[in-house]
Amino acid sequence: GTSGRQIFQPLHTLRNAEKELLPGYHQFGWQPALKNVSSSWDVGIIDGLSGWTTFVEDVPADTISRRFRYDVALVSALKDLEEDIMEGLRERGLDDSICTSGFTVVVKESCDGMGDVSEKHGNGPAVPEKAVRFSFTIMSVSIRVEGEDDGITIFQEPKPNSELSCRPLCLMFVDESDHETLTAILGPVVAERKAMMESRLIISVGGLLRSFRFFFRGTGYDEKMVREMEGLEASGSTYVCTLCDSTRAEASQNMVLHSITRSHDENLERYEIWRKNPFSESADELRDRVKGVSAKPFMETLPTLDALHCDIGNATEFYKIFQDEIGEVYQRSNPSREERRRWRSTLDKQLRNKLKLKPVMRMNGNYARRLMTREAVEVVCELVPSEERREALKRLMDLYVQMKPVWRSTCPSRDCPDQLCRYSYNSQQFADLLSTTFKYRYDGKITNYLHKTLAHVPEIIERDGSIGAWASEGNESGNKLFRRFRKMNARQSKTFELE
Repeated sequence: GTSGRQIFQPLHTLRNAEKELLPGYHQFGWQPALKNVSSSWDVGIIDGLSGWTTFVEDVPADTISRRFRYDVALVSALKDLEEDIMEGLRERGLDDSICTSGFTVVVKESCDGMGDVSEKHGNGPAVPEKAVRFSFTIMSVSIRVEGEDDGITIFQEPKPNSELSCRPLCLMFVDESDHETLTAILGPVVAERKAMMESRLIISVGGLLRSFRFFFRGTGYDEKMVREMEGLEASGSTYVCTLCDSTRAEASQNMVLHSITRSHDENLERYEIWRKNPFSESADELRDRVKGVSAKPFMETLPTLDALHCDIGNATEFYKIFQDEIGEVYQRSNPSREERRRWRSTLDKQLRNKLKLKPVMRMNGNYARRLMTREAVEVVCELVPSEERREALKRLMDLYVQMKPVWRSTCPSRDCPDQLCRYSYNSQQFADLLSTTFKYRYDGKITNYLHKTLAHVPEIIERDGSIGAWASEGNESGNKLFRRFRKMNARQSKTFELE
C-alpha cells in the first residue's frame, strides 16, 4: 500500500474529472416523478437525518450521519457503467438507437454494523463509538426487446463482492442494536427506494435518453441485521431460521428437509396478528402462531444465507466439535469448565504449532477458512485417541469441503457443477453423521447457520442462481476502507497475544 502518503483528498479539492464520479453530477428525471422526493438532481452529500420530520417534542437523534440521496447515487453508478452498457448492447448485436426503454437494473443492498470506530489517541478511556454502513451494488443490467419474452443481460457485475463495486449510500455513527435511531435514519432511504420501484429513471446513456426500472434485493445483511429489519426475535430465539418457521428442536431432529416460507409481506401480516391478537390467545400460543415475529418489519430483505457468516458460524461449530473430540465428550456427561479449558488450550497449541493458526478472540473469516480444511482436521486428529472417531471427523470435514464451494462461489453452476448436483446428497450424509456419531452435540439443538447450510442452500441457489454473489462481503471489505479513512486501525494490535 501507499504508506504515509494521503491519497484521499477532501471533497473541495477534487478535480472535475473526480467530481464526475460522485453522485450529484449527472442530470436525470423520473417518470412519473418520485413521490415525496425533490426533483433536483444536483444533490451531493446530504445530512443523514434530512427527510426526517421533526416535531417540537421530538428529540433529534443523537448521531452524526451522512448519505447520498438514493436515486442520485444510482444515477452516478449507472453513468459509471455507461461504457459497459453500450458495449453489452453491441456484443449482443442490438442497435443502440432502438434500445431506449425496457432496461432493468438489479441492485444488491448491504448493511452492516461495525464495532469500535473511536479515534485512536494513545490512551484514555475507550469511548464506545459504533457505525453502520449501508451500501449497494449494481448486479446486472438487462433489456427486454420487442417480441422477446426473456430479458437479455447486457451487463453482469464480474466481482460482486469487491469493495470496488460496492457503493456507499449512507454512513452513520449508530449502534446497530439501537433500533430506533437506525430505523429513523434509514426511514428516508426506505421511502426513496419504495418510490423508485413505482417509477422509471430517464437518463442519458451513450448520448440517448433511455429508461430504466429497478429491482432491489436486500441480501447483504448478516442474520442479526435481517432479524432486526424483519421484526424477528434475536438469533438466540427458538425460531432458529430467517427463511423457514422451524424451531431449534425441529431443526435438530430433521436437519435437511425444510423449505423457504418466510417473506417480508408475511412478516408484516404476522406482526399485525401479533399486535391485535385476533383469537385472544395466550402469549405462548400467539408467539407460536406468528413464529417469533414480534416487531414491525421495517425494511424488506430477501431471505437468503449470508455466505461469509455461514463460514464463520460453521467454523466455530467445528472448533467446538474438535474441542469435544479431544476430550472424548461422547462417552461422558457434563465435563467441568477446567477440563474444557484444558482441551481448548491443547487444541489452540496444536493449531498454532502445526498450522501457524494464532488463537483469535472472535472467529473471523480468515481463521474460519484455514480451519475448515482437510489439513486442519488431520492435525486435530493427532489429538483424538480413537481411530473410529478420527475417521468420523475426517468424513465430516470431507463432506463439508465438498459442500462449501456451492454456497461460496459466485456462479456454482459454472464453477462447481458436480458439487452442486451432489449437494443435497452430501448434506443428507452430513446430517446423518451429526445425528448419530455426534449426537451429543445435536440433541435438541443446532446452530442457526448450520441449519441453513444443511436445509436451504439448494433452494436459494435454484431461486437466485448463487449465494456467494449476493453475500455481504463487498460491504465488509468497504468497512476496511472506512477505518482507513478515519486513520483508524482498530482490531489489529492487542489481539490475544497473551498465552
